Amino acid sequence: MKNVRDADESPRKVPSHEITYCRLRDMILFGQLTPGQPVTIQGLTATLEAGMTPVREAIRRLIAEGALELRDNRRVSVPELTLSQLDELAFARLAIEPKLAELAASQLTARDISRFEEIDATVSRAIDTGDVHRYLLSNYQFHFALYEYAGAPILQSMANSLWLRFGPSLRVVCGRYGTSSLPDRHQEALAAMRAGDAGALARAIQDDIQQGIDQVRISLEDN
Repeated sequence: MKNVRDADESPRKVPSHEITYCRLRDMILFGQLTPGQPVTIQGLTATLEAGMTPVREAIRRLIAEGALELRDNRRVSVPELTLSQLDELAFARLAIEPKLAELAASQLTARDISRFEEIDATVSRAIDTGDVHRYLLSNYQFHFALYEYAGAPILQSMANSLWLRFGPSLRVVCGRYGTSSLPDRHQEALAAMRAGDAGALARAIQDDIQQGIDQVRISLEDN
């Protein structure tokens, strides 16, 4: 029989509703669900191979986070970003994420920076080969692996919420214009990391974000 200490240290099983939520969240974040696309409980139970209850709970949580919207006809869909909403997202992202990068700079070791170099190599390969999904995933990993070092969980949670609202529209940009013009100022960020320059790292992340915002703005204006 296990003692209390053994029981406390044993790995805990992740609840099925949390797994379903994370999978649906990633579908939105990485553009598998596009702006304006409707979602249904029945369709998602098949796609996610999950029960109706965890799917319903995941939809409820993502509506609360602004990643899905409940329309007047009670149908649920991925929101279509407007120019005014993009302005709000731009303001918030440019305020929060460079600050997270600045806070993270002093915590990075040479080993950490090597990890970021590996992630950025994946970003570059995705851009070169036109692999949109790989780009969106590895670009997210670069940013949020960095933000983890900031020690600012409230700001990090806010940044995650902003990316959920922004991700589907960036995926549209990829489909419309290809990967060659996608935001990637990571080389400047890596140089700042190596130099231990918090201000330069914040500016590189700011420029990276601004590049993505500008591309989405062009797409929305063209549309």
